[in-house]
Parts: sequence; structure tokens; C-alpha cells
Amino acid sequence: MSLPELSFRFFRNSTYINCFKREYVRYFSTTNLLCASEVAESTGKDVTPVKMAYTSHESTKGPAEANSLPIIIMHGLLGSRNNWVSLSKALHNLTLRKIITVDARNHGDSPHNSEMSYHHLAEDVRALMENLNIPKASLIGHSMGGRAMMLAALKYPTLVENLVVVDISPVGNSPSLNVMKSYFEAMKNIKLEHNIPLSAARKAVDEQLRSTIKEQMLRLFLATNLVEDNGSFRWRVNLEAISENFFSNIAIFPISAPPSISYKGPTLFVCGEKSDYVRAEDHSQIKEYFPNAVFKYIPDAGHWVHADKPHEFLDIVFQFIQETS
Repeated sequence: MSLPELSFRFFRNSTYINCFKREYVRYFSTTNLLCASEVAESTGKDVTPVKMAYTSHESTKGPAEANSLPIIIMHGLLGSRNNWVSLSKALHNLTLRKIITVDARNHGDSPHNSEMSYHHLAEDVRALMENLNIPKASLIGHSMGGRAMMLAALKYPTLVENLVVVDISPVGNSPSLNVMKSYFEAMKNIKLEHNIPLSAARKAVDEQLRSTIKEQMLRLFLATNLVEDNGSFRWRVNLEAISENFFSNIAIFPISAPPSISYKGPTLFVCGEKSDYVRAEDHSQIKEYFPNAVFKYIPDAGHWVHADKPHEFLDIVFQFIQETS
């Protein structure tokens, strides 16, 4: 796929994303700080994995794919593997590796489950690798998916060839809770007529969210999670489970600093220069988790750095994977 074509495919998604990221909760807010001691550190024991939905991008163009380890990618909160289709195809063409994009539990086509934490997400990744007979893989994750992949690397380092974390940190402060709470509640309270076109349903969603969410493009972004189901409509994401677990299990990384475990393999943090999710002053603390971490900041990119600057993102990730594999 040519880079101009890739850029074109990202244009529409980036329009929604650029709006969403301005309103999205910040993990490094100086307000509503929650002390790490207030967060119970779970070991993740007795976690039951779910079988995540996934897409495998592969081909028979050459022998490299058969002799190399796959790359597994997890999206962020309220996203899905569909967000990574263009990038996954482009990354496959560059590396000739199998690229597996997953839907995290309670997202996309993966099972809904009342239990949701980073220990669950990490265990879901481990179970996927076991089920697909993958002995080791490169892991890539954005935001929530980045924290899930970080924990997977910390818990199961022998399964990870290298790690790419996209604009998220293990040491961020708690977010401002009010914005996300209002978004969740507004989405839960949507009322739609039966047997109407999907376009009409999404228009109704836009109108009903308007009193809570002023930005139209943000409302349209959230409405992409609406799906038709036998004449009725439902949210593709499990809003109940996500909202119930967000503040205690998703907003904060489960292992506080200084960590009791570390991942010493090659680790890349790809960050948006306009984002405050991975702060320069936190680098030394992040390296307590990932001693061999390197940090790359992409100019004019925000939290959705891979959508804001897909060409630059691909170049950085491809070079890292080639050098560390």
C-alpha cells in the first residue's frame, strides 16, 4: 500500500480522533490525584481469559513471514481492531510478518464480561498466544492497549520479543473522572426507535448526546460504536462493564512504582509531542519498569499519534522492530 493511500484512509478517522482527544480524559492531570497506595495491587491470580476476536494480516509473498515472529496489536479504550486495519496492512508489507489485531474484551467483536482489568487484558493476550501456538511475539498497544501490553511483558517476559507502547505510561496520575463518567452515562441513556436505518439511529444518537457533548465530531466518533441487532440498536462496547471498572481498574496501572518486576527486553515508547500522556520528567521512573526503554516523540502529533502521523509512526516502529528482532 502506498503512503499516500494510507494517509487518505486515515483522514476520516483522524477527523473524529482529533476531536475526541481534545475532550478525552488526561492521565496526567494535576487534579484528582489518586495516591498509588490507595490502589490495590492485584497479582492477577485466578483470572479467567476470554477468547478475543482477532484479524490476521498475512500473505504468501515471501519466506520471511514463516520464519519470523508475529506482531500483536491492541487498540485503546472504546476502539476496536478496525482502527488498525490500514496500519496493520502497511506494517505487514514492510516487515513481511503476520500482524494480528485484536479486540479487547468488552470491545468490538470480543466477548462481554463483567470482569475487566489490566490483569484480565494481559491474560487474554497470553491465552491468545497459547491458542494460536505463538511462542513469542512483538507486542504493540495504544493507550489502554498499551498498558495491557506493558503488563503482559512484565508478567510474561519470555513471550515478548519486543514491546511498542503508543502514548501511554505506567506511572501516570489518575485522570479527571467527571468527563468520562458523563460520557458513559450519556451513552447508556440513549433511546432509539426500532426498525430505522442505521444512519437515522446515528443521527438520533448525535442529537441525544448534544446536551452532554458539545463537539459534534466527538459525538460522531462515539456513534461509530452503535450497531444494528435484529431491528434494534445496541452499543458494540460493553458500557456497563467498562464504566464499572474504569476508575478502579483501567484509569491506573496496577503495579505502582517502584515495581517489583521489570521487563528488560527492547521497549519503545512512541509519543505525541502535543500529548501529555508520557512526560519527559517520568522517563527515569518508567525505566524502573522497562530498563531498556527508548522514547520517540513525533512532532505535531497528539495522543492518537498513529492516526495523526501514520507515516512517521510506521517509520519509527518498523526501524525499531527490524533493529531489535
